[in-house]
Amino acid sequence: MELSLTVMLIIGFLSFVTEYVDATLGMGYGTSLAAVLLLMGYSPLDFVPPLLISQFVAGMFAGISHHFVRNVDFTFGSPDLKIAGILGACSIVGVVIAAFVAVWLDPFILKLYIGVLVFALGIVILVLIGRTFVFTWGRIVGLGLVSAFNKGLSGGGYGPMATGGQILSGVETKSAVGITSLAEGIASIAGVAAWMYVGWTEIGFTLPLTIGAILSVPFSALTVKRLHARNLRAVVGLAIMILGLVIILQTVFTA
Repeated sequence: MELSLTVMLIIGFLSFVTEYVDATLGMGYGTSLAAVLLLMGYSPLDFVPPLLISQFVAGMFAGISHHFVRNVDFTFGSPDLKIAGILGACSIVGVVIAAFVAVWLDPFILKLYIGVLVFALGIVILVLIGRTFVFTWGRIVGLGLVSAFNKGLSGGGYGPMATGGQILSGVETKSAVGITSLAEGIASIAGVAAWMYVGWTEIGFTLPLTIGAILSVPFSALTVKRLHARNLRAVVGLAIMILGLVIILQTVFTA
């Protein structure tokens, strides 16, 4: 697919803005861009793999940037790196399964499922905003599988589940944002491989999406560093809830 320069610039700008939000709050890139590209008339077969490629590159860069400004600790053997590794490993399984399921699943059911799941998670975070939670590795494993399954199906839905789920599993909010960025990058490249296996060949969206996403990452890391953890948690919960509601409404009214 050949894109005009105007379309590439628009997509690059949208990628910059949504990746800034994603790397700041741990969500929003794939979900938001997928919705916009659908409204522009493009098929998921055209844009989901390029979304995954751009998020692989941006996710790796975002993880490094969050570590550099000390939002998260990715030194060898650290708990944060272990969580990111387990999330990433489980995510590979979830996203590969999803790519095969996506070719026959009803798009309406798919989008409605993700919307309801994300919306409910946002409400839970806001209701329980003052509580602390006991960390368990079992929750992290399940979280990686479900989050990546969502992403492999639609190109989005990973961040809200992974970031919100980590918070509800006892991970500190700023660490959760940085961990999600790195783990999502690992999940994304596995998704690209699976989509290629099932026949994807269109690369038209890849360049503008990737460049826009990369340029936003340093600004995101600095923003997270300056936010108070409790305020960040409230913003994350509200953002997750709004994203879920938007997906539900879009799904119902465009069916």
